[in-house]
Amino acid sequence: MTSIKNRYRLGIDAGGTFTDFVVADRQTGETKLFKALSTPTDPTRAIQNGLKLIHEAIGVSPTELVSNSDLCINGTTVGLNALITHRGGKTGLIATAGHEDSIEIRNGHKEDGYRYDPEYPAATMLVPRYLRKGVRERVLSDGSVRTPMHEEDVRAACELFLKEGIETVAISFVWSVLNPAHERRAAEIVREMMPDAIITVGSELYPQVREYTRTSTAVVNAYLAPVMRRYVKAVDAYFRELGAAQPVRYFQSNGGLAIGQVLTDRSVYAINSGPASAPQAGLYVSAPFGKKSVITVDMGGTSFDITLTKDGQTNLNKNIDFLRYRIGVPMIQVETLGAGGGSIGWIDPLGIIQMGPQSAGSEPGPACYGQGGTEPTTSDANLVLGYLSPDGLLGGKLPLDIEKARAAVRKVADPLGISVERAAYGMYTIVNNNMVNGIRRVSVERGYDPRDFVLVGAGGATAAHITALAREIGIDTIILPKLASGLCAFGQIISDVKYNYMATAPVRLDNDAAYKRVDDLYKQLEKEGRAHLVSDGFTDETIEIRRSLEMRYVGQVHECTVDIDTFDIDATSIERVKEAFHRRHKELYTYAEPHNPVEVVNIESTLYGRIEKPKLPEKPKAGAAGGAIKDHRDAIFDASGIATRTPVYDGDRIGTGEPIKGPAIIEEVTTTIVIEPGWTAVLDPTNSYLITRDR
Repeated sequence: MTSIKNRYRLGIDAGGTFTDFVVADRQTGETKLFKALSTPTDPTRAIQNGLKLIHEAIGVSPTELVSNSDLCINGTTVGLNALITHRGGKTGLIATAGHEDSIEIRNGHKEDGYRYDPEYPAATMLVPRYLRKGVRERVLSDGSVRTPMHEEDVRAACELFLKEGIETVAISFVWSVLNPAHERRAAEIVREMMPDAIITVGSELYPQVREYTRTSTAVVNAYLAPVMRRYVKAVDAYFRELGAAQPVRYFQSNGGLAIGQVLTDRSVYAINSGPASAPQAGLYVSAPFGKKSVITVDMGGTSFDITLTKDGQTNLNKNIDFLRYRIGVPMIQVETLGAGGGSIGWIDPLGIIQMGPQSAGSEPGPACYGQGGTEPTTSDANLVLGYLSPDGLLGGKLPLDIEKARAAVRKVADPLGISVERAAYGMYTIVNNNMVNGIRRVSVERGYDPRDFVLVGAGGATAAHITALAREIGIDTIILPKLASGLCAFGQIISDVKYNYMATAPVRLDNDAAYKRVDDLYKQLEKEGRAHLVSDGFTDETIEIRRSLEMRYVGQVHECTVDIDTFDIDATSIERVKEAFHRRHKELYTYAEPHNPVEVVNIESTLYGRIEKPKLPEKPKAGAAGGAIKDHRDAIFDASGIATRTPVYDGDRIGTGEPIKGPAIIEEVTTTIVIEPGWTAVLDPTNSYLITRDR
């Protein structure tokens, strides 16, 4: 029996429009979802508002809930938004003299897709040129020191930074991953002269080869650190006031949890904090149906996030350009579009309807919210089409104004000389096409056939579009949990603590000294990681380690990532490592060269602190679905703009196992599900709708 002190688990996912709250009662097995409008200017206010809603609904006060929770978990878009809007901290960079411009030279070319476009503008530099200061020092590729560090250069940089009001400093020297002494001494000087500054040391944050990637990662981390420090400090203080027994855990872009101090030190891991939990949740709700290949889509008020999991493995990205900035640390592969319920419709110079990427957000929000918004949005179109209830969202707590929605959509309809209804369906179709193109980018363009996957719906706005998306992409099976609108928050409460430890090891695998070096590095990383997790309350029984290496044939420019088991690396076991590399190389490039020598470039250990998972809530079989019809309303399902009289179901009254054939609309408290003609939905006992295309 779970003790009262550990009765609850709380997950909070702060999005651009709504902040989602999932409360799991570990005694009763119930999991409840709540939503509050996000407050971007003061994120803790949204948390306060959400805890108030929970108190009103289940009678558990914020203090009682937090003090009796084994974990309080927070996923946030604060870091992502700071990077998008360029509102990070004022940052200075200390680099090897002559390498101050590496973040601007960017390996000599633009990002993929724009490499040969002369009109594509340069990326905005997070550190302007005059705040990038060179230090005379040089470490060679064998780790030896050619030029000792001139400490007066570091001090001169600090004097400039103090004068300019710099609050955060990135330090990145050439080949510091093989000999970090100069970086560490520079950091000591910065701490001495700038005691209030936040310091990011490149060889500690991303200890792997590739100077540009390491420097860029350090700069992004430093840029976000003040923002994340303020956020973590405010959230931690608020939860301490409520009596939290454990430190708040924050969701990282690598798909795991971490305490606030880690997220402050490694702020770059906060970039995809919210959507990174979607794959874990998608796999979890798909497991009862025996599905392990899942595309999870999350449409909120501002953005549309897509993740792909093949055979239970979610892709991790490393060394990628994210929002035009090179980031080396592992991140769950998330495709993000400016497509959400708040996406604004407009007409381009050619007279074609466009949707987004600009969004009405939560302030002022779509016109139908009645909070001052006047631009036509996806939500306004969905209300005009009859998909959303005129009585409002969130069980009527967020009233909707159909006349304001029609007035907004008229801004699109009148210039085109068409009806408001046809304009609304045009907006709906365009935003769907934008999302389908995003799904193709993570599937078809990477060699996957989307028809081999199930589509899992997450996010409050997704359910109104889910059958249209599946129809267009060719997927026949949809899984839509009742918790869909807060699925990322649910994903947080079923996730583990996760830390990535990396090192560089440029060695040819052809002698005992090379094997020992790799083995010693792994053991050193894992000793550090275990100590970190033990101090966080985990035991050997709850700690799991996974290893990988970045390897290549000698003479190749690029390497590939190879997963290996945890074992001693010596002259006997090294053949297992090589064989794993040959196998992976063939998977990626269709050929292998077993006769050619192999070398390691980087190694990585991922350490997990495994956490007990709450169970999925189960719903007992109830009466026939026909008894759940509460109303009928006109809804539009094609470009003609002609409405069809459509049954509206009360999601709370739907029984398991009874088919609901489209066209139909199912109203849950936190989302509205549109079942197009040609599709059938059945509620499973695990509280997920299984929606299939009619044969």
